[in-house]
Amino acid sequence: MQQNIDQQQVVSNLVASWKSSGLKQKLIFTFLIIALFRFGAQLPIYGINNEVFQNLASGNNLIGFLDMFSGGALGKVSIFALGIGPFITSSIIMQLMAVIIPSLERAQKEDGEAGRRKIQQLTRIFAVFLALFQSIIFALALYKLPGAIIPGVNPLMFFVGSAFSLTAGAIIVMWLAELITEKGVGNGASLLIFVGIIAGIPLYCSRTATLVSQDSMLQLGLIALIAIFIATILFIIVLHEAARKVPIVSARRQVGNKVYGGQNTNIPFKLNPGGVMPIIFAIAILLFPATVLGFVQQMHVENVVLAGIFEKLSLIFSANSPWYYIIYFLLIVTLTFFYASIIPSMQPKEIANNLKKYGSAIPGVKPGKPTADKLNEILSRITLIGAVALGIIAMIPTVATKVTSITTFQGIGATSLIILVGVALDFINQIKTHLLAKNYESFLQQ
Repeated sequence: MQQNIDQQQVVSNLVASWKSSGLKQKLIFTFLIIALFRFGAQLPIYGINNEVFQNLASGNNLIGFLDMFSGGALGKVSIFALGIGPFITSSIIMQLMAVIIPSLERAQKEDGEAGRRKIQQLTRIFAVFLALFQSIIFALALYKLPGAIIPGVNPLMFFVGSAFSLTAGAIIVMWLAELITEKGVGNGASLLIFVGIIAGIPLYCSRTATLVSQDSMLQLGLIALIAIFIATILFIIVLHEAARKVPIVSARRQVGNKVYGGQNTNIPFKLNPGGVMPIIFAIAILLFPATVLGFVQQMHVENVVLAGIFEKLSLIFSANSPWYYIIYFLLIVTLTFFYASIIPSMQPKEIANNLKKYGSAIPGVKPGKPTADKLNEILSRITLIGAVALGIIAMIPTVATKVTSITTFQGIGATSLIILVGVALDFINQIKTHLLAKNYESFLQQ
């Protein structure tokens, strides 16, 4: 009886928190922005023949892969065809520059909110230039594609209009992502990629059903592939939630008649500190050379040696090449370390200084530099384990699709699964955190 009363009390508290916390408004705002993004993804640029490009996309793994992340916007040659890609790429470059350029590093670490806004503004400006560059390449590719322009449309006007429409679309998507981050729930860029992947799943399911309907061996392969996907999702959840807890002992301090400290606590360090960001960054980095090489191929280089070099590079960065996946794996490992190095809660020297300041220490380790060295050793090990595990998980569905010969699910690989699971978990955790914070606020006000 008492347990039922307690459960009813918990439910009533959660309902009260939901009504008074403003979370409902944040969720409604987030879903409205997502709906607006999906609406824009259905609007094709003027003068394009969608069928011609869709036929090309169906036979090109790279275009199909990009189309999955744009939620079909690329296949429809929508005004949102570039998606959030330019903004993600710009964020990567600016974070790298913040490590290399001292003024940006100071702005990031010492200038507080003003420094963060400065870097954010530079990221936006650079994203616009990247979007313009990618739009020109894409518009040029459409211009050169036979039958892509509807008869009667001026080719020059089509090229100029397409380039500016795609650039404007990328800027709008960047703005929508920032609106979600600031006024909604979750990370806007990750959520838009999440929605894009979800939107493409029905098409993959229908293609797979058509493929396996007449072949019993492929049906068995589909069962095995689904089992591998489920196991991969479980591994992703474990990797996302796993943490190494470092024990901390606080020294006892007596102030008057009261004794403070003396309690044993721990510092949790996540096995995968970067979450989905190393995956998203790795994809963005791999897409940049592919975009440049596509532009070079459109130029029809006459020099035989250069043409041969560009052709070999195009094969290396092709989604069918083993080198592509080797580079992808190494990028994931490298970016996981990079992302861990810029997270404020994973800085050994700062943590060691704070522990020494408040009279806390790791059992058996002296305060100061020895503590920083110990934390650096722990963080290096767990980050390496997490980075390698993330890279291995990224390879599993790709190998599975080749073994089972079911290529219709090739777009929904580990990359998509990691993003889907990671973003979903982050979204749920943010909702829980918001409810708990408001619940504590209401408790303190009583």
